[in-house]
Amino acid sequence: MRDTIIPIVAQRRAHDGEEHHDHDDIAAPPNIALTRREFLRGTGVLVGTIAATSIFASLAPSRVWALEMQGLDTHQGEVLLQVTRQIYPHATLDDAVYALVVKDLDAKAKADPAVRQQLADGVAQLDAKAGSDWTRRGANDKAQDVAALAGTPFFNTVRSTAVVSLYSNALAYQHFGYGASKGDGGYLYQGFNNLSWLPDPPLANSGPIPKDS
Repeated sequence: MRDTIIPIVAQRRAHDGEEHHDHDDIAAPPNIALTRREFLRGTGVLVGTIAATSIFASLAPSRVWALEMQGLDTHQGEVLLQVTRQIYPHATLDDAVYALVVKDLDAKAKADPAVRQQLADGVAQLDAKAGSDWTRRGANDKAQDVAALAGTPFFNTVRSTAVVSLYSNALAYQHFGYGASKGDGGYLYQGFNNLSWLPDPPLANSGPIPKDS
């Protein structure tokens, strides 16, 4: 049986002095038919479904997404995704966007055995709190568990990776309404001075658009 699956593929920014644009970080995912066996070539795979109420449901070629990992196993990926949700909680942001954080953590784990061990140890520590599988822990317990790790190398690795991976991509821009996809102006000319998210704001309270003198 073959399923139409959206592969989570991120085109990360150049870091060698080349000019880049934040809104070019992620390419539109192709519509690819893959069997489960074809996905299991790596060390693990995350699979999820875009919520019917998500803004992406009507835009994507399929509601099913998957992320193949090379440095982490499936359970580690699942835990790291949920840890990221605890650090940067957005109730309506789809797991497919959080999977971009796991993708970047997986790349770091594959490239650096020390990072791989650090992430594995962090996941094992959380699993120990649950007695087995931390992902089955209650919401309040998860929040307390992650808060207790604040400041540890594991927590800092996830947090520092997530603050870039989670927000600097076209899917997040679409979800939050950031206008970068319309050009480098971003919020400057696409809602910077628009306080429509507040109840009946006076126009004067929006403030002027900053410009170079």
